Amino acid sequence: MERPLLVYTTFPDVDTALEIGEGLVRDGLIACINVLPGMRSVYAWKGTVERGEEAVGILKTRKGLQERVQEALRGRHPYETPVIFFIEPAGTDAATLDWLLEETAGERE
Repeated sequence: MERPLLVYTTFPDVDTALEIGEGLVRDGLIACINVLPGMRSVYAWKGTVERGEEAVGILKTRKGLQERVQEALRGRHPYETPVIFFIEPAGTDAATLDWLLEETAGERE
């Protein structure tokens, strides 16, 4: 049976996150994106320590779409090296899993 998959990524701002997320929903690759604005980051990048503000995106999909979601995110993401973490939940409510599978079952128009 297909398993749920969460994808954690960051975006430079809320509008970018929502635009990319909506495209992935419309393409049937994810069922939902939750966008959390106002995240402040301190990170290492090319030998220096940087600070910035970002928006977190948590995408809900299924394991079978992992490679396609990764490809689509990399292709649409404005960052040179986007952070993309795949998180496999230990369990999921049955109704949530049904919804997730239904919404990612096929391509949308």
